[in-house]
Amino acid sequence: MFVVGVAGVLTRRNAIIVFMSIELMLNSANLSLVTFSSFSGNPVGQLFVFFVMAVAAAEAAVGLAIIIALFRNKPTLNIDEINILKW
Repeated sequence: MFVVGVAGVLTRRNAIIVFMSIELMLNSANLSLVTFSSFSGNPVGQLFVFFVMAVAAAEAAVGLAIIIALFRNKPTLNIDEINILKW
């Protein structure tokens, strides 16, 4: 799953697709943490998953707000065409 997320970030130019690929990478890391935590019998990995989920939720809210603000200023979601942050 992580490799699919990395491939999506590297190959796609749509901001929404890139954002979804980043979320896919976070979810694959969560899946790995839960799996190894269950395998070893140590619940610390599952505790880390809650922190990663909280960070992912905050990142989703802020990331979508930035994408919406960029779309309002320049009506495209293509990353190559969004140069509003350049000097």
